[in-house]
Amino acid sequence: MLGICRGRRKFLAASLTILFVPAITWIYLFAGSFEDGKPVSLSPLESQPHSPRYTASSQRERESLEVRMREVEEENRVLRKQLSLAQSRGPAHHRGNHSKTYSMEEGTGDSESLRAGIVAGNSSECGQQPAVEKCETIHVAIVCAGYNASRDVVTLVKSVLFHRRNPLHFHLIADAIAKQILATLFQTWMVPAVRIDFYDADELKSEVSWIPNKHYSGIYGLMKLVLTKTLPSNLERVIVLDTDITFATDIAELWAVFHKFKGQQVLGLVENQSDWYLGNLWKNHRPWPALGRGYNTGVILLLLDKLRKMKWEQMWRLTAERELMSMLSTSLADQDIFNAVIKQNPFLVYQLPCFWNVQLSDHTRSEQCYRDVSDLKVIHWNSPKKLRVKNKHVEFFRNLYLTFLEYDGNLLRRELFGCPSEADVNSENLQKQLSELDEDDLCYEFRRERFTVHRTHLYFLHYEYEPASDNTDVTLVAQLSMDRLQMLEAICKHWEGPISLALYLSDAEAQQFLRYAQGSEVLMSRHNVGYHIVYKEGQFYPVNLLRNVAMKHISTPYMFLSDIDFLPMYGLYEYLRKSVIQLDLANTKKALIVPAFETLRYRLSFPKSKAELLSMLDMGTLFTFRYHVWTKGHAPTNFAKWRTATTPYRVEWEADFEPYVVVRKDCPEYDRRFVGFGWNKVAHIMELDAQEYEFTVLPNAYMIHMPHAPSFDITKFRSNKQYRICLKTLKEEFQQDMSRHYGFAALKYLTAENNS
Repeated sequence: MLGICRGRRKFLAASLTILFVPAITWIYLFAGSFEDGKPVSLSPLESQPHSPRYTASSQRERESLEVRMREVEEENRVLRKQLSLAQSRGPAHHRGNHSKTYSMEEGTGDSESLRAGIVAGNSSECGQQPAVEKCETIHVAIVCAGYNASRDVVTLVKSVLFHRRNPLHFHLIADAIAKQILATLFQTWMVPAVRIDFYDADELKSEVSWIPNKHYSGIYGLMKLVLTKTLPSNLERVIVLDTDITFATDIAELWAVFHKFKGQQVLGLVENQSDWYLGNLWKNHRPWPALGRGYNTGVILLLLDKLRKMKWEQMWRLTAERELMSMLSTSLADQDIFNAVIKQNPFLVYQLPCFWNVQLSDHTRSEQCYRDVSDLKVIHWNSPKKLRVKNKHVEFFRNLYLTFLEYDGNLLRRELFGCPSEADVNSENLQKQLSELDEDDLCYEFRRERFTVHRTHLYFLHYEYEPASDNTDVTLVAQLSMDRLQMLEAICKHWEGPISLALYLSDAEAQQFLRYAQGSEVLMSRHNVGYHIVYKEGQFYPVNLLRNVAMKHISTPYMFLSDIDFLPMYGLYEYLRKSVIQLDLANTKKALIVPAFETLRYRLSFPKSKAELLSMLDMGTLFTFRYHVWTKGHAPTNFAKWRTATTPYRVEWEADFEPYVVVRKDCPEYDRRFVGFGWNKVAHIMELDAQEYEFTVLPNAYMIHMPHAPSFDITKFRSNKQYRICLKTLKEEFQQDMSRHYGFAALKYLTAENNS
């Protein structure tokens, strides 16, 4: 009933205002137009400046009244608009926690002022909330640790960015893993009007490590307690979010609720929607003390300045110490301690309407928080089951979550009009480089790709690596797209060492890959494979960028530069580690060549030895790689010599040579100007030669290329004349750059190209 009464009071107040304000205004104007009991005309045509009745003061008064009349009419117009919006929506109201009723109309209308006004659940005010300033920065704090939480943060941030209209400042309390992942992601995402600051979560462990915690979030689940110490001292307020949150509205609406806080209210929280703190879930269930049903800390509004003045740090520590004497540990991490503090100090909390934290765990009262899709504000997947939780509307919620999970993050790089972004050196340099390109150049798209910044998510899956004690470890490096996923299991079976892979995927494909990997026993049993997602953008496959990403994030002193279509021989990993020592790769500039072969058969009995491979070569089951179409690429390997070789032998560089090599991790990167098909490996081998690397063929190593359908890029190369022209132009420019960089020694590359 309270919600209905409020709705009626609003409707009545607005109606009376519209009816009586104009009337009172005109009575006032009419009365003011009489002087000495006689009417005085306000018409400029009837005003006589030379009349004795006309004075300067009366003129100013008349003008003032006209201005006021226009102001009142404008206010009238706004009130009529708001009234019509209220009528069109009807008296939307909901029963929330403790059977309270909350108005659902604020934040769902078209009016900016209505969007900013939030009706709080523990307030009887009907007043309009102050609007959030157009370019006011909204501060958001998130605790994030590990690989899985880093993925969850991305989905949360997407949902916030999708709805936001204000600049955002994210304060990420992250461990070393999450910081590496998210720092790279946001740096390459380049979203305007978004600032990121990191705070070392590992340094905060000592602040909360004394609290035993049974919750699956572990020690990081307690770190929201120390935000007053962790965040900058000049930061007055912040919205704190769990990583399993999805926004369905503009976060500015939640930020506006800070204006509702009164007196000593410093915490904005939604009531817990389960019976946990009522202590009746099972026999002998004994939860931490809480006020009624308690409060959920998945969404918190913190008034940091007031909390510091109240000595929050001392307050929660004393409470935790006292309760732990009997409770022994927390079950719900920071939430238990927050509730124990609120139980003693209920004046601290401002209860938010429950639609600001619709909690989707089993057996909750979340359905009482919404009646329609437009009622939803924040969805909280706070069950360990996550998307498998039991809820009547779980399919709807799951689809909403999946929408942001698979949403193209590149589309969120939109500017906030009217809100100037902070100067970003990387962005300015990029714009400068792009402006120097000639858009009329027929090869413009090729040149532009070199400067494209691709959003990159490192270590998409859990990664563990234990360094080898002898410092000889080798990482297999490769890149792939969605159509080569089937090669991953086979490579993992052939190569037991660490692997670094760069995958070129869309947001939706990244989720398909995740499901594929999680469903594979082979891939899930391997923790030494680093999967780095480079998100799709542009029309070309950025093959050398992908290789560089995979190369940059290896943890071993050496790397085997391979391609995803090749299966290494069984035992190659251990053989290469021995060769690294034998050939003193640590102290010499060598590139160890692994001879490449191919089969045209989709089903192949993989040779288990060199002798078996030579037999298959003689029978025509195997061929030297690209023997039929591009002999020059691997001819310098000298396969005739390799057949009988028992020791490593040196070969010289020749034009178009592109072997697969093992090198130190400090070798030069691939040249990004080469995209799609053609010259991407050739240019890299040429640069190794220019830097005086010695090419050494390994006599007992081999790899076999497996057949597959032609890639889209090779099809474009073969069918598009302009593609081939641009590739030739890029080759010539690369060779000129080599000559400028390496001087006289690089002239041989021009000569070799002309003679080839």
